[in-house]
Amino acid sequence: MRRTDFMGLALEQAQEAQKRGEVPIGAVLVCEGAVIAAAGNRTRECSDPTAHAEMLVIREAAANLTAERLCGCDLYVTLEPCTMCAAAISFARLRRLYFGATDEKGGAVVSGVRFFSQPTCHHTPDIYSGLAESEASSLLKEFFRTRR
Repeated sequence: MRRTDFMGLALEQAQEAQKRGEVPIGAVLVCEGAVIAAAGNRTRECSDPTAHAEMLVIREAAANLTAERLCGCDLYVTLEPCTMCAAAISFARLRRLYFGATDEKGGAVVSGVRFFSQPTCHHTPDIYSGLAESEASSLLKEFFRTRR
């Protein structure tokens, strides 16, 4: 599969999250070209502020691979990760991070604290932004427009 196909799967997860009343963010974790985990946000459903799509796929992939480090794996997520998720990405030692829309308010990769640029960050993945950005951004804008 191509990178755009994996981001397409992440967008599908975001759409499923939206159907559940969650903020439409989706993530897919890939190892050696195979999808190991896929999820959308579940913070409301699980009453868990840490149930972000990124956290869910990292947990699932670590369990599936029985490994706390996911060194050869890549993460595709529809929105720029927050500080919590960026830290989890670093601790999991993910190889690459692909994300769609930039989150100027809550993002922590190219926005906000820029977690991976901090001297206290132990591992920095290769970062690729803007993959399916317009689709991811439109999904989020539509979701929040209906809520206001």
